[in-house]
Amino acid sequence: MDDINRRILTELQKDADQSLDTLGTRVGLSRNACWRRIRALEEAGVIRGRVTLLDPAKLGLALTVFMQVRTNAHAPDWLDKFSAATRAMPEILGVYRMSGDLDYLIRARVPDMAGYDSLYQRLIRKVPLSDVSASFVMEEIKETTALPL
Repeated sequence: MDDINRRILTELQKDADQSLDTLGTRVGLSRNACWRRIRALEEAGVIRGRVTLLDPAKLGLALTVFMQVRTNAHAPDWLDKFSAATRAMPEILGVYRMSGDLDYLIRARVPDMAGYDSLYQRLIRKVPLSDVSASFVMEEIKETTALPL
């Protein structure tokens, strides 16, 4: 990973829709050189995909919730069931297995408290959990998808 690739990736994280001409000007390469490097980064799996970022509040998903999950079950079949259940719920944006006294952390986007309650009820019907607590985001101070390069 050289400095030019880092600059290309930094620029693409800001705006993946920019033209190759614009990108080339910003990183000091020709359009074709940029294209070749981007293709190589895609083939290497460094670039996994390109997405459009949406405004959740304008789409009726104003509430971010972090669900802290504890379980007494740690068997592979329970984990498979939990993984399948959380992957099938579009409101759930991230699920993380944690160290320490917390087993899993779930990040979700819902319209409101009723939306959270619906998500919670569906989750506990699909998989047994020992304890679920939730924290609700009151203000987003920083939210980014850009990795530090």
